[in-house]
Amino acid sequence: MNSHSRHVFRLKRAAAVAATATAALSLVLVPTSYAAASDASLPLGDANLEETRSSQTLADGVTLTRIIRGTEPAPADQINTTTRGPWVVNVLTIDPHKTRGRLEATYGPDLAKTEKTTDLVRSSGALAGVNASFFTFTGSQQYPGDPVGLGLYGGELLSEPTRDKAEVNFVVDANSNQVLMGKLHWSGSAQNKKTEATLPLEYINHPPVVPSACASLPDQTQCTVPGDVVQFTPEFADATPSGAGMEVVLDKHHCVVRTSTTRGTVLTEGQTSLQATGRDAASLLQVAGQGCLKVTSTLINEQGEELPARKGLFGVNGRYRLTADGQIVVPAGSDSFFARNPRTIAGTTQDGKIVLATIDGRMTTSVGTTMDETAAVAQALGMHNAVNLDGGGSTAMSVEGALVNRPSGATERAVGDALVFMNTP
Repeated sequence: MNSHSRHVFRLKRAAAVAATATAALSLVLVPTSYAAASDASLPLGDANLEETRSSQTLADGVTLTRIIRGTEPAPADQINTTTRGPWVVNVLTIDPHKTRGRLEATYGPDLAKTEKTTDLVRSSGALAGVNASFFTFTGSQQYPGDPVGLGLYGGELLSEPTRDKAEVNFVVDANSNQVLMGKLHWSGSAQNKKTEATLPLEYINHPPVVPSACASLPDQTQCTVPGDVVQFTPEFADATPSGAGMEVVLDKHHCVVRTSTTRGTVLTEGQTSLQATGRDAASLLQVAGQGCLKVTSTLINEQGEELPARKGLFGVNGRYRLTADGQIVVPAGSDSFFARNPRTIAGTTQDGKIVLATIDGRMTTSVGTTMDETAAVAQALGMHNAVNLDGGGSTAMSVEGALVNRPSGATERAVGDALVFMNTP
């Protein structure tokens, strides 16, 4: 199960607009009462399979449990069909009532690069962590770590949620370790403070596409075909994407510092830029001028309620809700995404514990799970609400910078970001 490319989701954006009204469940605050996580046997394979569990305490309120269901390696040609397993599941449980630590999301040196989960855990000084968001991956050799969906880090929105109805977001307030799950929506705009001319923003920190009909035009302001309008921040990469189009650099007050008829520049601290391609290049030039802009960026849920991107708020993107209010809600599907694969899950119990789990897959020693099986595992582990994060070769869990699970590839894959638990003694 490869991470989806930005290009694929770009094609789906327009078609998904009409679906957003019925997409996923509302973003709701997970309650912090009721029962603890279940230790019932996993509902995988035949009922008579042997299952073993071993647990260790990593810190106050933080435990790691390893579950092995099934004892015999699967025949290589039966990994996708066997009812005998085996399955290897690693579960990290965080009890906010017993820990002083905090769950955060981190992405490494810059947003566009990829790093191994073990390196992200180690470099952030975290106790443990798992891979998180879907990211561009092979869709871009230059910017492989670019999130395909929400990327919210310490209150800074660095990647907007897509309009793809499959995207569901996992948001945590690190100050309280309270978790929110659901479908977020985003809107943004740039308005000239003097003329009030306004230009809608389409993306945050994603390379704009030059319309094919205008690819040979050195001056994009002469293009008559719509292009993209993108806001860039210094966190994206060493420099903004280069190419044909218009770029306007803004200072910390959103006043124009410089304007260029080609794209690609280095942003200093406090600066941002707006890039436009196609006929939007002329629109950007008209709106920006040499004045100051009012730049808005707003996250909202399905009810139209704003989620302020306050300090301490972190959010990553997943594909499909697994459970909601204790019920399995994953949709039916028949493509390879829904088949048996390695999986990474994030969820919460009814009493507010945070649960991060990995399921190894595509191996004779652990066959992986379908989406239906993944949801059943989440429910059995007591996840009252759960999200399917990026999986496949990306699935990884690390404790103190060492791998806990066994990735399906020859080596651990570098990923876009990770959910990490920062322990505070």
